[in-house]
Amino acid sequence: MTTASLVVSTYNWKEALALCLRSIAAQRVLPLEVVVADDGSREDTGAMIREMARDFPVPLIHAWQEDAGFRLARARNLGIAASSGDYVIFLDGDLILHPDFVADHLALIRPGIFLQGGRLNATPEESKRLLAGGRPNFSPFMDGTFKRKHALRLPWLAKRKSRTAEGGQMMGCNMGIWRTDLDRVNGFDDDYEGWGREDDDISARLKHAGLTRRPIRFAGLAIHLWHNTRWPDGIPPTEVLPNDRFFNKVLAEKTVRCERGLDAHVARARAAAAA
Repeated sequence: MTTASLVVSTYNWKEALALCLRSIAAQRVLPLEVVVADDGSREDTGAMIREMARDFPVPLIHAWQEDAGFRLARARNLGIAASSGDYVIFLDGDLILHPDFVADHLALIRPGIFLQGGRLNATPEESKRLLAGGRPNFSPFMDGTFKRKHALRLPWLAKRKSRTAEGGQMMGCNMGIWRTDLDRVNGFDDDYEGWGREDDDISARLKHAGLTRRPIRFAGLAIHLWHNTRWPDGIPPTEVLPNDRFFNKVLAEKTVRCERGLDAHVARARAAAAA
């Protein structure tokens, strides 16, 4: 039986993270564990996580690193290193999950692929309602900006799409990868600092390793709480970012395994556990 670890990225928005964690606790199929990959949040986030961990239905682990700017790739590697599941699902801490989110991932994943899901972008008004304790509405009539058909949960169609369709917009907010494949490509590349391209990078390296990116459509639903962002649905293909110097090299050389990645964090975690 496949075991799933959830790696949830966060930075200084404990109110949204609390909603995300509550939606995980309410899953019909629970993950093996949840690891919060924290890119340097204040102590109040850690205090909230410790409080929730007391009666959380599965182990809730806090993997924190010092705030030294945007280092999402490294934070995710810390999260992976602290996990132990066969299959790792990556989330952002501003998502509220459908109760069948984990079950949908586990139903669709299979050898030779990794999964890319989407999100339902809530409006500012809907996000305020949800943060105030309102009940999530996973339907095409939800107050948000997204393709309405993507709010439908149709498992039979999701299974077909995951076997025949290609990719989808690359976003690390709802992505699932086998742990063995993460080890194969050495996880995320720690060289990526500052916003952008870390998700495109690992997707490209997984493809170079012979894997196929398959979409999760009509399943794996998640509501994205509104906040200021450069692009709500991923980086436009024509946009030039500082991290493109790394990404373009990966594309040109068809790199599979990054040099500064997961293995160093795994080694440190093992050494700390043995001490």
